[in-house]
Amino acid sequence: MRESLYRIFALFRKELLAILKDPRSRVSVFLPPILQCLIFGYAASYDLNHVPYAVLDRDHSGASRALIAAIDGNGVFERVATLRSAADIPAEIAEKRAALAVVIDKDFERQLRAGETARVQVVSDGRNTNTAGTAQGYLNAIAADFTQKWRNENGYDGAQPVQVITRAWYNPNFETRWNMIPSLIGSITMMMTMILAAMSVAREREAGTFEQLLVTPFRPYEIMIGKALPSMLIGLVQATLVLLVAQLWFRIPFAGSYLVLYLSLIEFLAASVGIGLFISSIAKNMQQAMIGSLIVIMPFMMMSGLTTPVMNMPAALQYLTLLNPLRHAISMTRQIYLEAAGVAQLLPEMLALLVIAAVTLPIAAWMFRHRLA
Repeated sequence: MRESLYRIFALFRKELLAILKDPRSRVSVFLPPILQCLIFGYAASYDLNHVPYAVLDRDHSGASRALIAAIDGNGVFERVATLRSAADIPAEIAEKRAALAVVIDKDFERQLRAGETARVQVVSDGRNTNTAGTAQGYLNAIAADFTQKWRNENGYDGAQPVQVITRAWYNPNFETRWNMIPSLIGSITMMMTMILAAMSVAREREAGTFEQLLVTPFRPYEIMIGKALPSMLIGLVQATLVLLVAQLWFRIPFAGSYLVLYLSLIEFLAASVGIGLFISSIAKNMQQAMIGSLIVIMPFMMMSGLTTPVMNMPAALQYLTLLNPLRHAISMTRQIYLEAAGVAQLLPEMLALLVIAAVTLPIAAWMFRHRLA
């Protein structure tokens, strides 16, 4: 056991030095996460095409039902729940079943008839700033159109416009970077981690040192561990850099636990390295490894929920994203960073990452064993 640990450490040290001694590798490890974090933090935004919402109608009047019908008929909003009390709102939003909740208070119709301002409260999920902000604009337009129609149909020319009051959870000021930057903790680290892992064996083949592994006492699983650990370590360093930028530069408050965050990142990096090592085991040179990594990374990025909410995707793609480790990483980092989520809340994503790692790493090990045999 001691000899095995020593051999793993020796290979770990060798791989880490090979990465850090190359000037291009050093630049690619430290500079891109900072630059990409700054660019995405200022420039990224989301598109809105589907908003699930819950409604709490405390008035149960003709006017309130007409307003709800106007929201339902908008084409963007889909009612997923009709609530009985305000106590039901937190679960709908926290579990992401609804992106917002519309609350119509008592006396809604009476206030309209009395010429007073009738208010509608909207509780939004601030974790998705673009959806929340754009949805508020749509609701304001729906409320204005509803008021005009209600005036014409009921002859109340003095009725005041319905006022939509929005309250955002987890991100009270609708700042896009509050949602984007925590997501970059997973997405940026995955890109470099997967590329480094994919190029590890390909680099050995191009340098002519791969055959030397055949005559060393290293076992296949030792080679796997020795090549996986440097990539995971660099991934953790990059994640820490993004975290520092988020807190020291953008001043985004961290609500969760650092221990839970790094535990989640280790699981995510293990799954990413497993995919990268599988690519590395079948690539004949570094060019093939790089191309293979990009072919895998691009769909992972597009189907992760980073730029397009997963709930806006077709149902088949939503199920397919469950195989994407980046989707789970982004979901976990957002929950930990903004909601102070604990292990119990993150258990589904953590189990999913364990399953992905438990599948990809043994397959990569088998490929190594097959190549070394």
